[in-house]
Amino acid sequence: MERQVLIISILCLSYVVGQVSYSVPEEMAKGSLVGNIAQDLGLDVKRLGSGKARLYTGDSAQYIELNRERGVLLIKEKIDREVLCRQTTPCALHFQITLESPLELFPVTVEITDVNDNAPVFQKEERVFEISESAIVGSKFMLEKAIDPDIGLNGLQRYTLKPSDNFVLKLHAQSDGSKKVEMILQKPLDREKQEHISLVLTAEDGGEPQMTGTMKIYVTVLDANDNAPVFSKPVYKASITENSVKGTLVTKVTASDADKGTNGEVTYVIGNSMDTVSKLFHINNEGDVILDGLIDYEIEKNYNIDIEAIGQGGLSDSSKLIIDVIDVNDNRPVVNMISASGSIPEDSARKTVIALMSVNDPDSENNGKVNCVINENIPFEIKFTSNNFYSLVTDSDLDRERASNYNITVICTDEGVPSLSSSVTLTLQISDVNDNAPVFERSSYEAYIVENNTPSLSIFTVKATDADWNQNARVSYILEDSSVNGVPVSSYVSVSADSGVIHAVRSFDYEQIKDFHFRVKAQDGGSPPLSSNVTVKIMIQDQNDNPPQVLYPVQTGGSLVAEMVPRSADVGYLVTKVVAVDVDSGQNAWLSYKLQKATDRALFEVGLQNGEIRTIRQVTDKDAVKQRLTVIVEDNGQPSRSATVVVNVAVADSFPEVLSEFTELTHDKEYNDNLTFYLVLALAVVSFLFITCLVVIISVKIYRWRQSRILYHSNLPVIPYYPPRYSDTLGTGTLPHVYNYEVCRTTDSRKSDCKFGRAGSQNVLIMDPSSTGTMQRIQSEKSILDEPDSPLERQEAHTG
Repeated sequence: MERQVLIISILCLSYVVGQVSYSVPEEMAKGSLVGNIAQDLGLDVKRLGSGKARLYTGDSAQYIELNRERGVLLIKEKIDREVLCRQTTPCALHFQITLESPLELFPVTVEITDVNDNAPVFQKEERVFEISESAIVGSKFMLEKAIDPDIGLNGLQRYTLKPSDNFVLKLHAQSDGSKKVEMILQKPLDREKQEHISLVLTAEDGGEPQMTGTMKIYVTVLDANDNAPVFSKPVYKASITENSVKGTLVTKVTASDADKGTNGEVTYVIGNSMDTVSKLFHINNEGDVILDGLIDYEIEKNYNIDIEAIGQGGLSDSSKLIIDVIDVNDNRPVVNMISASGSIPEDSARKTVIALMSVNDPDSENNGKVNCVINENIPFEIKFTSNNFYSLVTDSDLDRERASNYNITVICTDEGVPSLSSSVTLTLQISDVNDNAPVFERSSYEAYIVENNTPSLSIFTVKATDADWNQNARVSYILEDSSVNGVPVSSYVSVSADSGVIHAVRSFDYEQIKDFHFRVKAQDGGSPPLSSNVTVKIMIQDQNDNPPQVLYPVQTGGSLVAEMVPRSADVGYLVTKVVAVDVDSGQNAWLSYKLQKATDRALFEVGLQNGEIRTIRQVTDKDAVKQRLTVIVEDNGQPSRSATVVVNVAVADSFPEVLSEFTELTHDKEYNDNLTFYLVLALAVVSFLFITCLVVIISVKIYRWRQSRILYHSNLPVIPYYPPRYSDTLGTGTLPHVYNYEVCRTTDSRKSDCKFGRAGSQNVLIMDPSSTGTMQRIQSEKSILDEPDSPLERQEAHTG
């Protein structure tokens, strides 16, 4: 076996590396080696396996197979060159080897060389001639040509005729490369000597070993007919379109015979020995060449027919008829997908090859020229490479979120009239790449929760979506590290990684914290992961969980506070004001004041909104000196909360009268468990009070005299009085002096400030339970208020 390898570098595309050619003889046994394709292409044998190497032969029969494990090409089916290519030379098989990941294409050509496996054959085993004895020397007799499917030296080379006493052979070269065989009379015939002559015509080829074919020729010698027919042309030419119907007239030939009568009659026959020609055409006695079968331009483009005219005397003449087949556009383009990707990632670079295909149209000229296009408005384009190969490549950036798959239709149309087209559709999936970060539904969130909540309570849900797919779109929620008032935010709230539900970790107290914010990160499951974050603000809503707190009057356990009301007080006289705060906020801190109990309800009333205690009638001498009022302070919450305060009011014009009443009250309260002890003590106290009253009266006189001089410089300490600077609204009250105070309240009771000021004078009487320390306490408290840094003087404001 002779093997020849030729490698030609063709860099048509990045995936077409080179072309490999082999030459093998026909009739090789199945499994015979054609060539080591891996070695000749410079490929590793493993690459053939990993790249799923395969042969693509299109619509042609597959005579060659690829052994991936060895990297060689083998004969799959025995090849008969004469069946495959007939007389066409050179005879070759063309196919491609394709590899995937990446896509590569290697054209391969295997030339099939001829071996001398066919002997020359005559269509007929014998031929009979009837020749007149009057035939002149040099008369020609057309002989049938032998057929040898082999080519070159293996084909038909020469003819021999034996015996050669009366006839010799003469060969004439023809336009199709064949030779016309004529038997020439070289010695006159004599019927009386030899009426029948037997000859043997032998056809020989030039192969090794040489092969021959024979035909017997029988000659019957007749009497007198010495003129042979003569064709009007040595060569006739005609044309016919393919797919013409049977019975179509191809052309007409004529031959004339100079003889007269029956000797001048001419009979036409087709001298070709080829079966295909004899089955496709016939000629009648009038010389009409008629189509008998179907002709196809793609199978045979022209026919060479030998036509013989035979006279009655056996003399004959020959001519050549050349029939050209005219192509019509009767074949659609054939689109074959050589290799295609089922999916590509969305971040594929431009010009990425996704498919290779071959397009063939067996028609000729414009009928076989093909143009291919793809459907519009898709990010792909089709490119012509070479040798009728096309590639599909990406034309722009892909985005799976915009389109997850494409149906790419390739339409190939020839240039015939009318044109024919074929199409093929490729479905391409766009695989996801993690190129989209999660996006929250809102740019920021606000949520509300009522204080005193139970831990683990669900507050609300944050939601983020990711436009990617599958794992790349799986969102997890993470609480970002931060602090609230120096405490990690994780001790306040938690977030569910899967659902985004935010839970309270602790119970909130509105009075401690009113709002706080933190950040939640949404992270997808891609690699690397992408994320985004959002700010969440939690607003704590107030609950009515704090009762009002009474700031004034202060309830003390060691002394009694009494507000003095002169008996001359008129209606609307401002006795005092109850001051209270509520550390809650909103309506939970709206306070109202009501008189719950009173010694004389007809004498006093309390302002519902401001807590001012005023007289509602004229004070008379009959009114008791000692008046006890119980005021209830309620907030506006649901349910409401309240606090009570007891206000002692002294209806008197002088201190002694007040002291006697309140001293009795004090002793009754503290020593009612031992009557004997009280009696003894009362006697002592009365004696002591008598002396004390004298001192007090004198002191009061002196005090009033000083007050008139230093009206606004008195620093008499009292339990803070709210609200200060009250004046009688009717101009008849007994609180004409100026009081300075300020109450500052915020919604957070722990941050509220109460500011107290100094009073020019006070209608407040402070009594010690022993009734003996009154003046001493007055002096000590005065000294406290006189200090410049006294807490009661740190902040001061003025109200009327």
